[in-house]
Amino acid sequence: MGELILIRHGETEWSRTGRHTGRTDVPLTDAGLAAAARLAPALAERPLAAAFSSPASRARVTAELAGLAARVDPDLQEWDYGGYEGLTSAQIGASRPGWSLWRDGIIPGDAAHPGETVEQVGARADAVLNRVRALVAHGDVALVAHGHLLRVLTARWLGLAADDGRLFRLDTGTMSRLGTEHDDPVISSWNLPD
Repeated sequence: MGELILIRHGETEWSRTGRHTGRTDVPLTDAGLAAAARLAPALAERPLAAAFSSPASRARVTAELAGLAARVDPDLQEWDYGGYEGLTSAQIGASRPGWSLWRDGIIPGDAAHPGETVEQVGARADAVLNRVRALVAHGDVALVAHGHLLRVLTARWLGLAADDGRLFRLDTGTMSRLGTEHDDPVISSWNLPD
């Protein structure tokens, strides 16, 4: 049995400055490009059955630089932050003291950023997991996506509620592995290299 290889895209200017980057397509920084390329040797050693990427260019470029021929999966898009798109947590907290994305959610945005609940992100993560479970029987499956989406997907892999994704910090340009031990879902490694 293989593992799920989770790859968070490399750094962007928005991720570097803590701006919520859902559906806005922001390119990788030079540091993000370098981090993505550094993942290639470790991935070349893995028996990959398949690779999938978010449609965002920051994820697709990360996949390419990491040596993956990834197919685009729309369900791997980042959380749609609605009216909070492009804002930092500090900016949001100025008008909503104590705000937490995981607990308080988002406000609706414009037509391009209508927003999603954590449950809706969880449903997309579940759809991805349902599609890749059979593939993992034949080798590793790489998923190249975004911080919040991959954290929700990890929670769902472990049988936790979608909002338990808040428990897993995930840095840009890193690789993590989800597997099983005695048929129980586990985190095999997390946030490497960091």
